[in-house]
This record gives sequence, C-alpha cells and structure tokens, in this order.
Amino acid sequence: MATAIKLVRRSLEDSKAEDIVSIDITGKSPMADWMVVASGRSQRHVAAIAERLRNDLKQAGSPDLRVSGERQGDWVLIDAGDVIVHIFRPEAREFYNLEKMWLADNPAAPFLV
Repeated sequence: MATAIKLVRRSLEDSKAEDIVSIDITGKSPMADWMVVASGRSQRHVAAIAERLRNDLKQAGSPDLRVSGERQGDWVLIDAGDVIVHIFRPEAREFYNLEKMWLADNPAAPFLV
C-alpha cells in the first residue's frame, strides 16, 4: 500500500499539481486507506493531471481504475482501490473542503506523506 500512495504523490508532483494533501482514512471508511486531494490551476491542468495519474497507475498494474469528472475538469475523482484521489480547480476545492471534513475528528494530526 505504501507503494501506491508514493506513486500517486510522485505522479501528482511530476504533473505540477498544487497543495497535495494525503489523508490516512484507515478505519474511517471501508472504501479506501488513503485519500489524496490536490489542485490544478485550470480545467485543462486538472484534466492533464488526472490523465497522467491514470496512465501512471495503469503502467504500475493498478486494475479497475474508476475515473469520474475528467471531461469537465473542475473535480476529477480517481478511485484506485486503496487510494482515492480528488483533483480540483482551486475554487471547487475551497467550496467542497474535503480536507476539513475528513480531518474533523483530529485536526492537529499530521496528514502529509
């Protein structure tokens, strides 16, 4: 599992994603162990980040990737099994504020990997 989260972060960093936050949701949700939230500067950048991440995950052998929102480019969700990735435009990220929701029970906890 540690390999998957490192791959996701590396791919996001290589794509120049901004404000990358990794949240350990082990035990908080049965759907995944990690949630990663990142921003792109524009709809086109968000879509490009998502496309690269999808390709990197496929090359690493991740089966059954589920991707949603890639055409719109405001908020792309990539479900890679144990890692769920949300890539937002800054305005959408601020509006939905997923980090606050998932860190509500322990806001002081370190969450960067």
